[in-house]
Amino acid sequence: MAPSAKSVPQHVAIIMDGNGRWAKSRGLPRIKGHEAGAKAVRECVEGCGDLKIEYLTLYAFSAENWQRPKSEVFALMRLLEKFLKEKTPELLEKNVRLQAIGRLTNLPEACQKQLHKSIEATAGNNGLTLILALSYGGRLEIIDGIKSLLRAVELGHIDKAMIDVEMFSKHLYTRYYPDPDLLIRTSGEMRLSNFLLWQLSYTEMFVTPKLWPDFTKKDLLAAVEEFGRRQRRYGAV
Repeated sequence: MAPSAKSVPQHVAIIMDGNGRWAKSRGLPRIKGHEAGAKAVRECVEGCGDLKIEYLTLYAFSAENWQRPKSEVFALMRLLEKFLKEKTPELLEKNVRLQAIGRLTNLPEACQKQLHKSIEATAGNNGLTLILALSYGGRLEIIDGIKSLLRAVELGHIDKAMIDVEMFSKHLYTRYYPDPDLLIRTSGEMRLSNFLLWQLSYTEMFVTPKLWPDFTKKDLLAAVEEFGRRQRRYGAV
C-alpha cells in the first residue's frame, strides 16, 4: 500500500554513499561503482515520481571530492556529462525539472555546458524537481551566503538589522526550494559529510546499511514509510 499524501515528504535529500565499496567488494575499479550508482539514481527518480514527491536533492559531487585522484575525478566528470546527455530525454518524458546547486563554475567547461543545456531543456517541466549538488559543500554555501548578504548591505539593498533566519536563507544556493523533510544516507555511515548543514536543522534522518548502487524503489518506499511514522515537533512539546 502506498503512503498517504500527508505522510509523504515534500523534499527528500540523499547522501549517495558506498559506490567505491560496492565496486571493491566485487573486485572492480571504483568507476564501475559510480556507473552502477548512476543506475540507482534512475530508480530513485522514478520512485519519487511515483510517490508524488516534489523535490529530490542528490549529493552527487562534494567540494572535497576534488581531492580524489585526478584519474577518478576525470572519470566522474565524464560520467556526469554522459549521464546528463543520455538522461535528459528521459527527464523530459517523465516531466522532471533539473536544477543544480554548488560552485558550478568549478566544473569542467564541457560539464557546465551540458548541465546548462539539460537545465534549460527541462525548465518547462512541472513534476519532480531533481536538484544535483555538484562541487557542493555546506560550509562553503554558508560562507557564500554571508558574502552575498554583505554585498546586499554594502549596496544599500538591505539594512543589517533586517538580517534574520529567513533573510539569510534567501542568500543560499537553495533559496528557491523548501528545506528537506527527509534525509536518506546509504552505506550505514552516521554523519552529514558537509551536506546542507543549514537546511537540515529539523530534517528527519533515515540511514540504511545498503550501498548506494543497491538502493531501489523499495528502499525509498521504506524510508518514506518510516518518515510517515515520525512526529515532527520542531522543538515544541
